[in-house]
Amino acid sequence: MTEILTALIILAVLLLTLAAASVRVLREYERAVVFRLGRLQGQRGPGVIALIPGIDRMVRVSLRTVTLAIPPQDVITRDNVPARVDAVAYFRVVDPNLSVVSVEDAVRATLQIASTTLRSVLGKADLDALLSERERLNEDLQQIIDEQTEPWGIKATTVEIKDVGIPPTMQRAMARQAEAERERRAKVIHAEGEFQAAAKLSQAASVISREPAALQLRYLQTLSEIGGDQASTIVFPLPIDLIKPLLERAQGAAAPGNGTLSGPVPQ
Repeated sequence: MTEILTALIILAVLLLTLAAASVRVLREYERAVVFRLGRLQGQRGPGVIALIPGIDRMVRVSLRTVTLAIPPQDVITRDNVPARVDAVAYFRVVDPNLSVVSVEDAVRATLQIASTTLRSVLGKADLDALLSERERLNEDLQQIIDEQTEPWGIKATTVEIKDVGIPPTMQRAMARQAEAERERRAKVIHAEGEFQAAAKLSQAASVISREPAALQLRYLQTLSEIGGDQASTIVFPLPIDLIKPLLERAQGAAAPGNGTLSGPVPQ
């Protein structure tokens, strides 16, 4: 009786061990790629799945988005400027079967593809494009990497350039260039302002020449502005129209033949 009981206990333990080895629990974001005697049986999950111990083998695959930091890469731009660029890539598995069967290490393979693509794409761009057109370069990187990883069942969702490092000498040259550009814009704006002011003054002179009263009003306005200033010296402008009659009378009096007596003074 004791031997039978012992045998039953051993059998129960073996059955429990066998059940524990054949049952797997997969989370919602996990899938199981099952191989039976080396042949692919497909994916299973999520939830509870049963395997045949010793015959079936399972590989867990996560469907969550993976953040992949691309190490800094030394790049020579198209205009022969050395730069050091690092980026980050986001990808996820869309086909668990391909991610296991087609590539040995999906994460490592994606990292190598992203690094080489980063050097290739940025090497065809100018430094100005590298600094100012990052969105376009990010889209090009994402498209190329996605095309390379599609046969592996991997989808590259986003690629972002994080930082661009350039030599200090180039930074100083760019600073001088930016300063010269700002000075050029300031001179252009100043010249445009002078041109517009001259045009307005020409229009004002044209209006005043047609209306003599406008000149008198402008004269009175100028006197009002001068009188409002707290200055010790005041320059009083005298219009030529006010003294013109006096000048003409003086010239007429000084001219010969105007009726003035001339000749020797009687003794």
